[in-house]
Amino acid sequence: MSKFFYKDKPVIGLDISSTGIKLMSIDSKKWLVNGYASADLDPLKMKEALESEESTFLTDNIKSLMAEKVIGTVSSDRVAITVPTARSYTRTFTLPSSAEKTLDEAVILEAEQYIPIPVSTLYIDYQIVERSRKTITVLMSAVSRVIIDNITKSVEKAGFTPILIEPGINAVGRVLTATEDGSLPTVIVDIGPANTDIAILDKGSIRVTGGIPIGGNSFTLDIAKKLNISLENAHQLKVLNGLSAGPRQQKLKEALEPSLERILVETKKVIRYYNERINSERKLEQLLIVGGGSNVPGIGEYFTNSLIMAARVASPWQKLDFGKVQEPPKQFRPRYITVAGIASINPGSIWK
Repeated sequence: MSKFFYKDKPVIGLDISSTGIKLMSIDSKKWLVNGYASADLDPLKMKEALESEESTFLTDNIKSLMAEKVIGTVSSDRVAITVPTARSYTRTFTLPSSAEKTLDEAVILEAEQYIPIPVSTLYIDYQIVERSRKTITVLMSAVSRVIIDNITKSVEKAGFTPILIEPGINAVGRVLTATEDGSLPTVIVDIGPANTDIAILDKGSIRVTGGIPIGGNSFTLDIAKKLNISLENAHQLKVLNGLSAGPRQQKLKEALEPSLERILVETKKVIRYYNERINSERKLEQLLIVGGGSNVPGIGEYFTNSLIMAARVASPWQKLDFGKVQEPPKQFRPRYITVAGIASINPGSIWK
């Protein structure tokens, strides 16, 4: 009964990250944005909200977001939610077809070998993403029970009904599959304010993830320290000049390179894992850079030259139609890719 009750109800997307929350309502058939909202929040309080049952911080801020910051309209009370990718564990693995009969046990065994915390403290979900005559490829995601329970409780207290929770990078993969030829084997580098998530997207699903606690804010701090200027001036130099040719290029490159190099090392690690452990036959075709920290001119060329792979900043916004809703300023649009991904999920597909 519940399947038919929910199926045709609109769903809104709620992106919960380590540095804020975002809401978006999309007509997934038309890719038409009905409304959206965003709030940057104290990372320490967000961490506490995810880990503590006593905190009302998340509930209070979701209510405030709905009451004060929505541009356009957000009319549904059913939400699909993304959780910080860095707080999740995602990987794919291949099993003999015969293992499908005991797949629950096989997934638990894989989780015990791969995840560094007890599986009893996790919610684990999985799906078969590929089949051949002899093997099945399984995608597994796991998140701490405490985090999921606290998010669910906070969202319900804010007046919403959660119907789906997934890591943020999965939502990013959904948008890129629809807008950026994401059917190609693709490396995703999602640079947020405080973290960079790295993933391999292949045939419409995330195959492996990695990450590092460096993001767009790190770039700004690096420039401010190197050039001995204010954070505001450093941010301006980052988004206007970045790695592009110009009189300050050398100093800016010297400032940004240590953090970019650390992201590059983690990216190479994820690529190597995919090539050696998951799929040695399908060649990775492109690298797409997304997220609020992707607004550094020249960053695509940096990754292209460093990895000898076609790399660029993804721009899925031509697919999203804001209609009569006021669009976010161009420099802020990359921040909305995750919430656009979770908001664009087809409600019917959740219940298949």
